[in-house]
Amino acid sequence: MGTYRQNRTAEDIRREIATIVRELKDPRISDHLISVARAEVASDSSYVKVYVSAVEGIEVAKGAAKALTGATGLIRREVGKRLGLRKTPEMKFVADNSIEYGMNIVKKLEEISSENNED
Repeated sequence: MGTYRQNRTAEDIRREIATIVRELKDPRISDHLISVARAEVASDSSYVKVYVSAVEGIEVAKGAAKALTGATGLIRREVGKRLGLRKTPEMKFVADNSIEYGMNIVKKLEEISSENNED
């Protein structure tokens, strides 16, 4: 569990990266519904691990993570400029299946609800 400052910085970075992702022109990103699930900042704020998820599944998320890794310089520069950080942390993008997992849970809950309504 991080400190208040780490958590605040992680949330600020996550929000800015999500905004930047929508502005990128890469077809691996712009053609899909990509979400920045969360960001984890290291205790010394030198690294940040960014979890990227896609509604279409983990394979699309892996492609998006690869595209974002290629655009790390641009993203890092924009985050530093927008947040006014003295030292912008190095970024690592990781594919995450949290949206797909959540959609499966919603689908199962709807099935259970419809079964209960039939009874």
